[in-house]
Amino acid sequence: MNVPLLIAKRYFRSKKKRNIISIISNISMIGVAVGSAALIIVLSVFNGLEDLIRSIYGSFDPDLRVTAVKGKSFETDAAFLERLRKTPGVELLTEVIEDNALLRYENRQKVIKLKGVTNNFFGQNKIDSSVIEGDYRLRRNGYNYALIGRGVQYELSIRVQNAIIPMHLLYPKNKKNVALSLDPEDAFNEKSIMVGGVFVIEKQYDDNYVFVPLNFARDLMDYGARRTSLEIKVVSGESVSRVQKRLKEVLGSDFNVLDSDEQHVSLLRAVKVEKMFVFLTFAFILLIASINIFFSLSMLVIDKKKDIAILTAMGASPKIIRNIFLAEGGLVAIIGAITGLLAGFIVCWVQQTYGIISMGMATALVDAYPVKMHLVDFLLTGLTIIIITLLVSIRPAIKAASVDPKTTL
Repeated sequence: MNVPLLIAKRYFRSKKKRNIISIISNISMIGVAVGSAALIIVLSVFNGLEDLIRSIYGSFDPDLRVTAVKGKSFETDAAFLERLRKTPGVELLTEVIEDNALLRYENRQKVIKLKGVTNNFFGQNKIDSSVIEGDYRLRRNGYNYALIGRGVQYELSIRVQNAIIPMHLLYPKNKKNVALSLDPEDAFNEKSIMVGGVFVIEKQYDDNYVFVPLNFARDLMDYGARRTSLEIKVVSGESVSRVQKRLKEVLGSDFNVLDSDEQHVSLLRAVKVEKMFVFLTFAFILLIASINIFFSLSMLVIDKKKDIAILTAMGASPKIIRNIFLAEGGLVAIIGAITGLLAGFIVCWVQQTYGIISMGMATALVDAYPVKMHLVDFLLTGLTIIIITLLVSIRPAIKAASVDPKTTL
């Protein structure tokens, strides 16, 4: 029989007239419960945001992207590309040339991100399902077409139905090949292309990206056999990390092989850092709420000095006395924590299932705040409460164990 816990329960369930000690204990439980619930809810929202970011960019990004460690482009040849295609786990390999270019449409212009891709690009991702106007295919009936973001379309007032007026794309010529001229137009390569379709993914892409066939971008930018990146689709069911490791072995140290998270490492790291600071902030709030446990235990020690002296006279060791008050603090914290974790779970489940709290913006990517619960968040919150409870309970417990029965009785 656990004597300290039994006595702590009797103190906790005491039927005597309510006094300031029990009021403070109840306030402590409520504070811990509210803090725990709030922490779970906020952490779950951050988890939901991480998943939302991955789902948004998942329709645009490849499973793996190969880039050069130094410089923005690298040389390729048929043997090099074939070696990558034959790497176990590689399903598709898309060659990419991507750089800034100037887009002109009638009398309007804008600097855009021009991305030239091979024909199998749309087998890499789901961007074709994001096309809201026109056709996603970049090569049709022997002609080149561009796929533009909705933001680019709106800013330049581009009409997909207009089959007469093309877009003009300009890119600076290689300085070595530019003859001395007073006309600034001579410093640029220029090519025309018709608009074939409009896509909507996310504002960052919609406002900047224009997709064109690889050969079109290669000729405009004088890239020749150079590529800015290679995008790789992994065979379904194959581990992306294993394929990534194989490609690193094939390519060596001159190339980066980035998975989906590493392609947006700065953004995801920012979300994780914010999540960490939110956790620390709410942990501090829990600490403040738990200080009431310290005060209630300190007052309980004073109130129960006679009981402590009697227990000591009956042979109770200082360790038993100390454990009684540690158990008392633990009961207050555990009941508050369980209540809070349960409340947080219910709120998150309701939001996940019914999406009651909306984003409140007509242009939002999702209607309701994204929420995703992780078991580790519940465990981490519970562990934090245990540590805080021990910290605030140890001093009153030690003080109780040091009560001298000779001066008390």
